Amino acid sequence: MVKLSKTEFIATLAPIAIRVRKEGSPLFPSVRLAQNLLETGGVIHPWYNLGGIKVGSGKPNGYWKGQYVRKGTWEVENGTRVDTTALFRAYDSIYDFYKDQDLLFQLARYERVRKSTTPEMQAEALRLCGYATDPQYGSKIVSLINANKLKRYDEEAARPDPVKPPTKPPASEPEPLPIPVRLNGELLAEGRLISGQTWVAARVVGEALQLKIGFANKAVTANGKSLPTLLFGNVGYVPIRELAAVHDKAKIVWSAADTSVDIKTTS
Repeated sequence: MVKLSKTEFIATLAPIAIRVRKEGSPLFPSVRLAQNLLETGGVIHPWYNLGGIKVGSGKPNGYWKGQYVRKGTWEVENGTRVDTTALFRAYDSIYDFYKDQDLLFQLARYERVRKSTTPEMQAEALRLCGYATDPQYGSKIVSLINANKLKRYDEEAARPDPVKPPTKPPASEPEPLPIPVRLNGELLAEGRLISGQTWVAARVVGEALQLKIGFANKAVTANGKSLPTLLFGNVGYVPIRELAAVHDKAKIVWSAADTSVDIKTTS
């Protein structure tokens, strides 16, 4: 579990929210990001469910593989808050969560969400369609949109991608291979295999290891040590072995069976 500052949380999610909007998502990025803040309090859990989607009667699909977690939650029943527990879907990545949520919004009950023409209308449509039982759900989302100036991401998503002149593809390595990264057996993040090394989001993995992560002179630092850094959007990635080496007990275990990495901090 990684608790980010509000700025870091938004910076991590915004590129993905914009991407799925460009791919046809009905949700405005501003509404999506505000909902994520409201539902998680700015925490990215290893199960990546940023919108409180319960297991329900849905069947596994290309984005949700059937995993779930049981956690505490609350509902409003007859005007009264009721604390309870429920089964929530667990995902392999933030992108998978967003895409599965978009499948949910294709249900007939969410027609008003799909047809909303402004973020304010869509936030209230989520409440009216029964996405949450909190009677203030829509107004809370609108308040978060305004407080964090999230409509700028709607504008960015609406801009057409620049047209690139056709060029002969340069000789280069293939696209980075996604690598599941676990911490003591529990899914933590998704790394990228580049030039034979697994690179991971420094802040997500580093803070899970209780390291102090910073950024200086265009490089990530862990407990003050500068590490090789690659930027993907606004997220700094570092080699997992070099990040783990800063921790006095962390060991890296590679699994060829499922092409994954496990960080072991316990014997």
